[in-house]
Amino acid sequence: MITSQLRTYVAISVFCVLKASSLDTFTAAVYEHAVILPNATLTAVPRQEALALMNRNLDLLEGAIISAAKQGAHIIVTPEDGIYGWNFNRESIYPYLEDIPDPQVTWIPCNHPNRFGHNPLQERLSCLAKDNSIYIVANIGDKKPCNASDPQCPSDGRYQYNTDVVFDSQGKLVARYHKQNLFLGEGQFNIPKEPEVVTFSTPFGRFGMFTCFDILFHDPAVTLVKDFHVDTILFPTAWMNVLPHLSAIEFHSAWAMGMGVNFLASNLHHPAKKMTGSGIYAPDSPRAFHYDMKTKEGKLLLAQLASHPHHPVVNWTSYASGIEALSTGNQEFKSIVFFDEFTFLELKGVTGNYTVCQNDLCCHLSYKMSEKRLDEVYALGTFDGLHTVEGRYHLQICTLLKCKTMDLHSCGDSVETASTRFEMFSLSGTFGTQYVFPEVLLSEIQLAPGEFQVSSDGRLFSLKPLSGPVLTVTLFGRLYEKDQASNISSDLVAQALSVMVIVITTIVYLLSW
Repeated sequence: MITSQLRTYVAISVFCVLKASSLDTFTAAVYEHAVILPNATLTAVPRQEALALMNRNLDLLEGAIISAAKQGAHIIVTPEDGIYGWNFNRESIYPYLEDIPDPQVTWIPCNHPNRFGHNPLQERLSCLAKDNSIYIVANIGDKKPCNASDPQCPSDGRYQYNTDVVFDSQGKLVARYHKQNLFLGEGQFNIPKEPEVVTFSTPFGRFGMFTCFDILFHDPAVTLVKDFHVDTILFPTAWMNVLPHLSAIEFHSAWAMGMGVNFLASNLHHPAKKMTGSGIYAPDSPRAFHYDMKTKEGKLLLAQLASHPHHPVVNWTSYASGIEALSTGNQEFKSIVFFDEFTFLELKGVTGNYTVCQNDLCCHLSYKMSEKRLDEVYALGTFDGLHTVEGRYHLQICTLLKCKTMDLHSCGDSVETASTRFEMFSLSGTFGTQYVFPEVLLSEIQLAPGEFQVSSDGRLFSLKPLSGPVLTVTLFGRLYEKDQASNISSDLVAQALSVMVIVITTIVYLLSW
């Protein structure tokens, strides 16, 4: 009897301790960092020169970390390339790298700095986390030696990885992630042999992380949510904004809503390269965001989030599949959106119902404008196909957007301002995927928190008249299973021949708006 009572008491005590140690909400911070860049060089600088540059950036990050901790933040995310910048080749990045051990070794660099060699970056980050009792997410470079026994070993005898690390509030290294999907110009780094799915648990939820271009692909991004059931994504990024559908705050907030997770996005601040846009996003609405092309300063954001957000289930084709597509005669026209040929219909009235189709995707729009201006054109567009420029990924997109000029062939060009307000809209499509990301972007590159939602039958609709003129209302769908259908990424010869054209074309596009 006594034993039974003791067991009951112990069980209740353990439950109470666990409950007391977990948090229903937490305070998140992200820092948009104006990175100090190194001088461009094709050869390696001395290690001390590299450390000096990195410590200058860490001085700025330290100020943000201390400020966030004083304001009660539990975790802070800093950007990709935020400690050493960019403009590297394989040789010149080397003095900026450290050997980052597997977190299973249970290491607090602040307490034992030389356990795995001389790693001053990891020591400083660990001490910042420990001294301020805050989780820190940072992006640094990892190096791993290899030899001829490994047939994939690079000729210089080492692997180099674009790497995210996390130190907990005691300064312990708890997570390390090697970026899987490298963007153009990241030839200084290797792709890991297998995609890494990295998670860790805290008193305020389960976290996963990936980096920048990873967000457009299934692994590891979707796998973290679908199979590992994380609550919050940590996202260091060096994101160059591409309108109308891939500006940072627009797409990252949409990903949070579409996947039903919290999303902490920390971007670099470098307006000359169109790098700005950081945010703290919940599945139902952005909690804080920042977009600034005018100043040169960094920005710290803080917001409170639920530790375990609710993930609503959406059938993205339910509503649209019940709508009969009406004949549009010859009113449809083609126009290019970020190198993809969309099929469009012009919105000709102050109110209306439109349907436009391409391949397997039909998009349906109901809307009402406050007025039909004579100096602005809006169109409903659709795209169902393989995007093949800076990456290869199959898209299904329904979009209401403002055209750049009165010329219909400008529909899809980059536009940052608008004057037309919408009193209501409802957008849906016959998507062949469950992975659809809802975007609403207003004039001057602003979001519309709390002004729209997604229904369980797949409609993106306004809850009230929008607070600003519309740039775009979009359902951005990804058919990951079709990425490989005609993927030639393994054909190294074709890749080598095309990369020059791709780089030049992309640069011309980005500089043209």
